[in-house]
Amino acid sequence: MLWGGISFDPDRNWMYVNSNETTNFCTIVDGKPDEPFRFNHAGYIQLLDPEGYPAIKPPWGKMNCIDLDTGEYVWKEILGEHVELTARGIPKTGTLNFGGSVATKGGLVFIGATADPKFRAFDSKSGALVWEWELKAGCNASPCSYEVGGKQYVAVAAGGGRDKVESVSGDEIAAFALS
Repeated sequence: MLWGGISFDPDRNWMYVNSNETTNFCTIVDGKPDEPFRFNHAGYIQLLDPEGYPAIKPPWGKMNCIDLDTGEYVWKEILGEHVELTARGIPKTGTLNFGGSVATKGGLVFIGATADPKFRAFDSKSGALVWEWELKAGCNASPCSYEVGGKQYVAVAAGGGRDKVESVSGDEIAAFALS
């Protein structure tokens, strides 16, 4: 499931979207008579291994670029890291992610969204991770970009506390100037 939305490059007609690559068990139930849907779901349960990680082969979170003219992926990159697994010699796994991205005219895609408290920038053309900054809490909000006095900034709320990604709670708003 994706809750954060997408970002878009109108010059290339490319869409940037993060994804969770995990397995869930859903229960479908009859809808109530006053609901617009005949069926509904009674929630979902993530299928986890005994250590609490997704019970399928990683990566569990990705940042993706899709060419909207062809429908093909331009690139896919792992999004997020369980540092405790990396420390055990396991390559980056990605994490569950909830939050969207923002694409800039200068060729960067910024996103938080992950279980780790990092805010990242990907090269919009290649998908290469070009920058990351660790905040005090998770960045499950979608970032924004704005301009003041001819200078561009990107900001994100680092409030964390999202139960599905088990991020640390906080109350920080971080803004970064782009050069």
